[in-house]
Amino acid sequence: MKDPIALPVSEVVARLREFNTVVDARSPAEYAEDHLPGAISAPVLDDGERALVGTCNAERGAFEAKRLGAAIVSRNIGGLIERLFAENDRHWRPLVYCWRGGNRSGSLATVLARIGWRTHVIDGGYKAFRRHVIEDLAARPAALRFVVVGGRTGSAKSRLLERLAARGEQVLDLEALARHRGSVLGGLPGAPQPSQKHFETQIWERLRDADPLRPVFVESESRKVGRVQVPEALILAIRASRVAVVEADVTVRSRFLLAEYEHFRQDVPGLLELLEHLVPLHGAERIREWKALVEQDRWLELVERLLLEHYDPSYDRSMKRNFGRLAEAPLVRLDGTDDAALERGAEALASVGAAG
Repeated sequence: MKDPIALPVSEVVARLREFNTVVDARSPAEYAEDHLPGAISAPVLDDGERALVGTCNAERGAFEAKRLGAAIVSRNIGGLIERLFAENDRHWRPLVYCWRGGNRSGSLATVLARIGWRTHVIDGGYKAFRRHVIEDLAARPAALRFVVVGGRTGSAKSRLLERLAARGEQVLDLEALARHRGSVLGGLPGAPQPSQKHFETQIWERLRDADPLRPVFVESESRKVGRVQVPEALILAIRASRVAVVEADVTVRSRFLLAEYEHFRQDVPGLLELLEHLVPLHGAERIREWKALVEQDRWLELVERLLLEHYDPSYDRSMKRNFGRLAEAPLVRLDGTDDAALERGAEALASVGAAG
């Protein structure tokens, strides 16, 4: 095989698992923003080199930029082959792409193909893939049957989704994909959120193989999870779906949250700063009371007050406003958050899904 084979993005998506390696030839910054599922980063131009070639194009014209870029790309391809691809046998089948499927992926793919590897490229590159994701996310949610796991803050909904997934149920965990728990205090330490594009790509990856004859369990979410936004067609499909409400006493929920948000005990200044964001909603006096509980190390009391005075009223209003089928929702009682209680809760939710 002397030349790479160009495939339309629809065929790439259908055959994505056939390739041994999906190779992203774009710069590290482009890769970090979003990439095809499972792709590795193999930049033929790093971020600085890409900027240098772009500046050359603007100041000296396309020919000079191509000459400069070709020299850099040629050196980099040699390093990529030695570092990433040299151990692959003759049967290795890579898929290579760049932004538009042009010079960067073409250069790398041509060398790989001339070596003898059966190499494919995406016609239209990442840009074509991104367009496919947007179009699919606009249409696919309406074809799926969601079961919304509702329940006030602290009712272990994410843990129940994990249990459902372990049982083989179809699960879309938006908070896990967003790396955020969906509230002003929901950021995860050391885990920055993905870009909007990569959040959507992850959602698309989870939904593209979903069986429309089986339920997809998803948590009741706002339109935004931290700073990323749930695609419009998906949020509309979720809000029109059947809801199962998890109920747990405030003491159970408080103790669960106290364990889940243990990191705030190690970053009291950060917590106090976040509480300041709630002044417009609750007034300075109530925030001072909450801060005093932090400073007095009265953590359980703080969590209970946050639930009863902030999270529960806000959640109840949101659910009534956004979920038209809430009145018919079956209740799932959670009497604890130990393994046995979570397993019982997951079994009850699975029964709701099976009931249609």
